[in-house]
Amino acid sequence: MGESTSRRAPWTAMGTFAVVGAVTQLLWLTYAPVTSDSAARYHVSEGAIGWLANVFPLWYVLLALPTGLALDRWLRSTVLLGAVFAAAGALVRVASDDYFVALFGQTLVAIAQPLILTAITPMAARHLPAHDRPKGIALASASTFAGMIVAFLLSTTVPLGRVLVIDAVVAVLAAGALAVALRTPPPYAPEAPAGGRADFVRAWRNPVVRRMCLLVPIPFGAFTALTTWAQPLLKPAGVTQDDAGILLLVNVAAGVIGCAVLPVWAASRGRQRLMMLAGILVAASCCAVLALAPSMGVGLVCFVAVGALLLPALPIVLELSEAAAGSAAGAAAGLVWCAGQLGALVVTGLAGAFLHQPTAAFLLLAVITLVAIPALPRGTRPAAAIG
Repeated sequence: MGESTSRRAPWTAMGTFAVVGAVTQLLWLTYAPVTSDSAARYHVSEGAIGWLANVFPLWYVLLALPTGLALDRWLRSTVLLGAVFAAAGALVRVASDDYFVALFGQTLVAIAQPLILTAITPMAARHLPAHDRPKGIALASASTFAGMIVAFLLSTTVPLGRVLVIDAVVAVLAAGALAVALRTPPPYAPEAPAGGRADFVRAWRNPVVRRMCLLVPIPFGAFTALTTWAQPLLKPAGVTQDDAGILLLVNVAAGVIGCAVLPVWAASRGRQRLMMLAGILVAASCCAVLALAPSMGVGLVCFVAVGALLLPALPIVLELSEAAAGSAAGAAAGLVWCAGQLGALVVTGLAGAFLHQPTAAFLLLAVITLVAIPALPRGTRPAAAIG
C-alpha cells in the first residue's frame, strides 16, 4: 500500500498542478467572451474591458525570466505563491462591482500566471522519471487549453456575477489541493542547490534552449493572432461574432486533444521535429486557404487543424528544453515562455495592422509561420533514451 501511494504521489502532484494551471486560464478569460456584458456591469468601454485580459501578456514578459530562476531554487514555494495569488485575485473580483477592483484582481491573477505556467517543465522534471516527463508536460499543457474551453462555456452560459463566484470557489479549492499535494518533497530534486544567475547563463548557452527560443515565438504568435483577430478578419466573409466563438471553441478543443496525445507519441519515437514541422506546414497552409477562400466552413476545418497540430508544438518545445537544460529547467522554461509571449505580442500586432485587409493579414501569417522552419531542432531522440 505504501509503495503504491508513493508511486501515485508524483502524478497526484502533477495532476493537481495541472488543475491550477487550468484555473489561471479560466480566470484570464472570464471577461473576454462577454465583453459587452462586462462593460455594462462595470460602466466602462469595451476597450477598458479588453485590458482585463491584456494585462496578462505584459506581466508575463516582465516576470518570465525571474520566475524561471525562482523555480529552479524554490519550486514548491514559487508554485504555491502563484496558486495563492490566483485565488486572491479571484476573491478580489467578487468583492466589488467597481472596474478598478476587477482590474486589480486580474492583475493579481496575471502575476500568478507565469509562476504557474513557467513551472510546467520544472514540475515534471522534479516529480516524474525521465520517460514520464513528456506525459506530464503534455497533461499540464493540455489542461491550460481545457481551462480556456471552460472559461468560454461558463461565461457564455452563466450570468457574470455568478461566474465570478464560481471562479473564486474553484481557485481557492485548487490552491488548497495543491498545497496538500506538494507536502511530500519531489523525488527528483537536484542534489546541488540552484545557481541563480548561473542557471540562466547555462540555460541560454545551451544550443537546444536557444533554438527553442527562436522557434516558439512564431507558432505561438501565429496561433495568438489567429484567435485574437478571427472575427474581424472573417467578418467580410459573413462570419459573425457567434460563429467566431464556435471557431475558437473547436480550435482550443482540438488543441486539448492534440496536446494530450501527439507530444507523447512524438517523444516516444523521437519524432518531435517531424511533428512540429507538420504543425507549421498545416498552419501556414490553413492561413493561405483562409486568405483565398474565407468562409465559416473553411474556417471550421482550418481552425480544427491548427489547434490539433500547431498547439502541440508548445509541450514539445517545453519537453525538449527541459531535457536539454537539466537542473536549469526553470531558467530554460522562463526563456522559452518569455520568447513565446513576445512573439505573441509582435505577431498579433503585425496582423492587427491589416484588419481591413484580411487577405493580406492571412498571407502575412502564413509567411511568418513558415519562418519557423529553420529553427526546428536538427535531431531528436525518444524520451526513453533521455537521461
